[in-house]
Amino acid sequence: MAIRVSDLLVPRCVIVSSDLSSRKRALEMLSELVAAAREPLSQRLVFDQLCARERLGSTGLGHGVALPHARVPGLGEACGAFVRASEGIDFDAPDGARVDLIFGLVVPEEYTDEHIEILAMLARLLSAATLRESLRHAHGAEEIFALLAHEESDPAPP
Repeated sequence: MAIRVSDLLVPRCVIVSSDLSSRKRALEMLSELVAAAREPLSQRLVFDQLCARERLGSTGLGHGVALPHARVPGLGEACGAFVRASEGIDFDAPDGARVDLIFGLVVPEEYTDEHIEILAMLARLLSAATLRESLRHAHGAEEIFALLAHEESDPAPP
């Protein structure tokens, strides 16, 4: 299975927000974006599943990045949303850094290996310091989407 960012994300699910004051608000925003793009998916169901996963342990990766994720019953395919926060928020990341780059991922409940493969791909992508800096300095959601889509098709050398 070779999933790409453009298989998970559509441009309208990428936003830059100054309205994030907490991890809970970030999860609400991600669930709103995903549900709106995948109607009739319930925003409340997505939010509840993301919160349940977050209670198991922080999805903060470090370097200002978080990757909240969950398996959602009734979902037909993996999908995501990306939020760049104007101010960093506390995500209990292992390095203690505040998070400003948040990629939310939801997958069908039956995805097991696929879930792990997609998470690994996203973590690898967002581990690149040059991409993180480009995402932080992008001029809006369209540029952020373009950066993510370009990076997947032209990966940086190790």
